[in-house]
Amino acid sequence: MEITEVRVHLRNKSDRDSKLRAFVTVTFDNAFVVRDLKVIDGKKGLFVAMPSIKVTELCPKCRRKNPIRNRYCGDCGEKLDIPQNNPADDKQREEHRDIAHPINAEMRDYIQKKVLEAYEKEAGSISQPVDTVDTDEHFDE
Repeated sequence: MEITEVRVHLRNKSDRDSKLRAFVTVTFDNAFVVRDLKVIDGKKGLFVAMPSIKVTELCPKCRRKNPIRNRYCGDCGEKLDIPQNNPADDKQREEHRDIAHPINAEMRDYIQKKVLEAYEKEAGSISQPVDTVDTDEHFDE
C-alpha cells in the first residue's frame, strides 16, 4: 500500500496555547482516503494522531448523546449513571476511539514519515511577513 497524496491544512498560529498544528488528508493508492489525521506538537516533538471520535453515552431521559465522563446531560440536565468501578477501571474507559489506524508499527512509521514531510514542506512554504514601515513616521499631517 502506497501513500499517493497528502494534503495538509495548517492551523492558525495565533492560538499559541493549541498544540494542534494541522489537519491532514491522506490518499492511499489513489483509491482510499483517510481524513482528519492531526499533526500535534507534543512533549517530544511533532507526531501524527489518527482520526478519532469522542465516545458518548445516551441520556436515559432525553436520549441525547453526552461525552462519556459527563455527570449530567448537557441538554436536559438529568444526572447520568456513572459506573461505580474502581479508579483503575475508569482510566481504561476510552474518551476517544480511533476511526482508522495502522495495524503495525511499520505502517504507523510510514504514515507518520510521509505526513510530517508534507507538513514541514507546507509549513515552510508559507512566506514570512514582510517588514512593514510605520507610516506615521513618514507622513506629517
